[in-house]
Amino acid sequence: MDPEELGERLRGHGDGPAIVCAQAGNIDTGAIDPIGDIVAVAHDHGAWAHVDGAFGLWALASPGRRELLEGNEAADSWATDAHKWLNVPYDSGFVAVADPAPHRRSMAVRAPYLEYAEGAEPPRDPVDWTPEFSRRARGVAVYAALRHLGRAGIADLVDRCCDLATHFAARLDGLHGARVLNDVVLNQVLVSFGSTERTQAIVRGVQAEGTCWLSGTTRRGEAAMRISVCGAATTSADVDRAADAILSVAATE
Repeated sequence: MDPEELGERLRGHGDGPAIVCAQAGNIDTGAIDPIGDIVAVAHDHGAWAHVDGAFGLWALASPGRRELLEGNEAADSWATDAHKWLNVPYDSGFVAVADPAPHRRSMAVRAPYLEYAEGAEPPRDPVDWTPEFSRRARGVAVYAALRHLGRAGIADLVDRCCDLATHFAARLDGLHGARVLNDVVLNQVLVSFGSTERTQAIVRGVQAEGTCWLSGTTRRGEAAMRISVCGAATTSADVDRAADAILSVAATE
């Protein structure tokens, strides 16, 4: 996102409410917006600044990569997933809001059949803070992963996956028509094999071959292979095996 153009758009927006959503880790490329500049522009125009950090927010755990999110702490809200890098159940997502008042106003539900704690400072009721009345204890798996890994373990996991993604890109780029489409800044690698038809055929072939699993996507109208390195047990040898399998399939297409 271009902060200067964002400012121009917001100036022409008028007086109504506005939410600006910056990306910390694009789902295809891992790219990170200039968050600090975007938040500053949004606040200058009275807009709410949100950070979609499904992948990238975890980079804050890495001493070598947290500068990619400089200024992130000034946003109004953040969202991220645990099922990617923490390898926990799929629906373990987080949202954090800097100011508790709008958070509670947007979530709280009132109805005659519900009872509420009374008093000047009533105890915290979960129904006032989430979109669900009841849910399974998926926080237990997240808590266990965080306790097991610790701060250093999460930093190592993030750094290792990012380094392996860089290795993956280096193994593929330029061979059998493979072209890496993105700057590998996190754990995502986007690859084209020259045409939509060939790229899609290679994606299907790799999925059928079974050494690794990856998906297809579309980037600016062009079909691409999307590789996401986020397995806690993934090693450099695993990446080499996967790259060999991809290149073997590409050699026959």
